[in-house]
Amino acid sequence: MRLSILLTPLAIGAVAVGIAACGSDHDAPDASATGTSAGIVSVASVGGADVLAAADGKTLYEAPVEKVGQIKCVDACTSFWEPLLASPAAAEKAAEAVGAKLDVTKRPDGQQQLTLDGRPLYTFTQEGAGKLDGDGFVDDFQGTHFEWQAVRTSGGDSQPSKSSDSGPGGGGYGY
Repeated sequence: MRLSILLTPLAIGAVAVGIAACGSDHDAPDASATGTSAGIVSVASVGGADVLAAADGKTLYEAPVEKVGQIKCVDACTSFWEPLLASPAAAEKAAEAVGAKLDVTKRPDGQQQLTLDGRPLYTFTQEGAGKLDGDGFVDDFQGTHFEWQAVRTSGGDSQPSKSSDSGPGGGGYGY
């Protein structure tokens, strides 16, 4: 199942004003940011798709195996899929700015992780800003099978741009 959210024109306009005040990001040549919110998330055009991105320009991902309130990406998983941490107040400001249902959930280590519609959000440590390399990526950690999806806000390619089957040991990271 592909997760999609639709942004209202007013929310996109408000987000665009926020990014204009922040300046440009010269480290993300493959993405054109269309907005930002409270320094936590932005909306970016990456590979022809509008996606949510972290403040550093990295695409945000979710894994359907993590149902509402069930964090399964722990330990070694987080060295590849970094949780996007946030306070409840910051999540609320970001939600208002991008017009999405953002909140936080408590991770097993006690930290608070940003969620969209209850699903925890992550960045892929093996890609830089403005990339979609983790979209469709498949791996396994501690007996849990993950299929990572970029969080699309609207439009764009509906098919994952990359898929790697790592087999039972996890991996497939190219090293």
